[in-house]
Amino acid sequence: MADNNASDIRSVAVLGTGIMGAAMARNLARAGLDVRVWNRTRARAEPLAADGVRVTDTPAEAVDGADAVLTMLLDGPAALDALRQAASALPSGALWLQMGTVGAEGLAPLAGFAAEHGLRFVDAPVLGTKDPAEKGELTILAAGPQEVRERAERIFGIVGSSTRWVGEDAAGGAASRLKLVVNTWVLTVISGTGESLALAKGLGVDPRDFLAAVAGGALDLPYLRLKSELILSENYPASFTVSAARKDARLITEAARDAGVHVDLLAAAAERLRRAEQQGHGDKDASAAYYAGFDD
Repeated sequence: MADNNASDIRSVAVLGTGIMGAAMARNLARAGLDVRVWNRTRARAEPLAADGVRVTDTPAEAVDGADAVLTMLLDGPAALDALRQAASALPSGALWLQMGTVGAEGLAPLAGFAAEHGLRFVDAPVLGTKDPAEKGELTILAAGPQEVRERAERIFGIVGSSTRWVGEDAAGGAASRLKLVVNTWVLTVISGTGESLALAKGLGVDPRDFLAAVAGGALDLPYLRLKSELILSENYPASFTVSAARKDARLITEAARDAGVHVDLLAAAAERLRRAEQQGHGDKDASAAYYAGFDD
């Protein structure tokens, strides 16, 4: 398999077809690639068949003969488990694009597995949620050797609109560490939005007055608007769920602790997410952490 030839990518196995993985698989199939998928709950992957995607029963079936494997699973252990199930069918030299948020610690066992099985490993977590995933407009934070980048970008160019390469060594964790830094900001904004609107309700302030007060100024930002509208409409279609956000908060706090950094705001956001999940909002968009501002 020629690592420097992007045309070598004809078939892709996507392991994990949740909100993000399903959108990626659909876009890859629409781009003319042979796409086969596996999801722990097969029923959630079945709708992809209408887009020409082959739904398989096992990770091994999905990866058999694939030029590239894309994992978009909840965390490092889930990705490692899927690849272990697929080990007997993994083609030697296949490109493995790890695109979930696994954290630096979760990445090490994945890199070790890739080395052991002769896979060309790229760590490539993404920025974006459901809408940009469906539009193929994700931002990809990638680390991997120069010789596989053209092949990786054959896929990145379909699922995303931009790729930022931040390192040569995927195992070094540069991409996953950057993703944790970005998600610290994401969770801070989500938490701040929810707390501000909750306080407005508690104080009898019209939340629209709050949004009007910051409109167009240095305190305004699109993400504030996006999450505020979900809260005000009391409608939380999942793009980045409370439970997934709580998992990311855990990865961030663990990484910060190991680095000797205090992330007090993030720790508070994690507690809000925990309360919201306990209140039964785990499958809703993370903005539903708004409800953590009130007693049950």
